Amino acid sequence: MTVSVLLFARYREAAGTPSVEVEVPANATLADVWDRVRARIPSLRREERPMFSCDRAYARGDRALTGHEEIAVFPPVSGG
Repeated sequence: MTVSVLLFARYREAAGTPSVEVEVPANATLADVWDRVRARIPSLRREERPMFSCDRAYARGDRALTGHEEIAVFPPVSGG
């Protein structure tokens, strides 16, 4: 299935685009999607722990997908 992934902050800058589409197998997880995004965008290959949003709610990487979700990834953040 093809899924669209919204990219934010430095991920968007690294990709040079606000979103990408990747092909994943049925029953893929958010972590699987991120692996495909990293393979497609070489400057993100070292980014291992993004924050995921699925249908506008934070989600864990092990969340299974149907292919109809709105997926977004954010770099980890910290407060000061």
